[in-house]
Amino acid sequence: MATEENVRGAFHIQEFYCRHMDAPMYARLCAAIGDGLTRASRTGARVLDWPGEPTRDALPLRLCGGLHALVRAEHDAGLAGVFAGEVTEPGAIAAAVNAALVAHDDTIFPWLDGPPQTNEPGRSGALILGLMEIARRYGPKIELLEIGSSAGLNLLIDRYAFDLGGVRVGPPDSPVTIRPEWRGDPPAPVDIDIVSVRGCDVQPLDATDAAVEARLLAYVWPETPARAERLGRAIAMQRARSVDLVRADAADWIEARLAEPQAAGVTRVLMHSVVWQYLPEEVANRIRAAMAAAGARATAERPLGWVMMEPNRAFAQQIVRVKSWPGQTEWHVLATAHAHGTWVRNGILDEDRVGYDLPASAKVEAG
Repeated sequence: MATEENVRGAFHIQEFYCRHMDAPMYARLCAAIGDGLTRASRTGARVLDWPGEPTRDALPLRLCGGLHALVRAEHDAGLAGVFAGEVTEPGAIAAAVNAALVAHDDTIFPWLDGPPQTNEPGRSGALILGLMEIARRYGPKIELLEIGSSAGLNLLIDRYAFDLGGVRVGPPDSPVTIRPEWRGDPPAPVDIDIVSVRGCDVQPLDATDAAVEARLLAYVWPETPARAERLGRAIAMQRARSVDLVRADAADWIEARLAEPQAAGVTRVLMHSVVWQYLPEEVANRIRAAMAAAGARATAERPLGWVMMEPNRAFAQQIVRVKSWPGQTEWHVLATAHAHGTWVRNGILDEDRVGYDLPASAKVEAG
């Protein structure tokens, strides 16, 4: 069980991430909660008595999502001033949060029940780099499998258009063009043909449901309105044509998919983003073992790839990595990226390594 000190520290860790992701209002909010949250509400007490590891559980984002939902619904004027950037003094922010939790305790309390659904289409702008690297290694045709798909918005990766530092990928007439700020040399163009896309989640969301859409928007930081607008257009794409998303345990699903026949000339690829920290260790180990076993069976005619965008939580950024079978079985870092895909940069620079001294319990090794 976490101590109250651990919990308050988790909000300051999130403050660090937010400052490095150009979200000063959310940084102020997390710092004020870390220092000033009280037990005056059931929700406040539940947060401070959190039974798990608060950073791995993304506890600050769970609470902030619920608070933002109140603001978006225009249910709390005091909190609205905080989210509008009009209230900046830490004590005043904490007072507004504590008052909102007392006034709306029953509404906010359930937001702590599960991890945040930050199903961000912008992450496809980093993930596509890994798929392009797989296409360079084995040819253009890719069969894509995603775990932790949430509402399935990155299952639209074959339907999005991308502008990667001037390199265009995907259908040019797509309703959504993902155009991250590109840092460094753009990727070399390569033919890529994603022939199928399937995904699973332990608790998938139907993004086309209005209540679910509102929930997803609550997790979009108000400092980034362009993200909210893009999210809406991505959901409209799902309403026009659904995605192949099923409810399943990630290990069960991957083991079953890897056992299926694989077409010749098509690379089967496991893909995921910002999901590994939420997997139970047993599930993560089963996925590692299943991929290693399938990799041992892979051939040049039926290759296997693994592409991920997962956080190095000590550095407040995401690492885009890829490995594949046969022949390239060690992880290769392609790029670093903003958690929401706002920017993408080739490789890791020395200055990226200046990080936060996380507690050991909050550190997660992906892949």
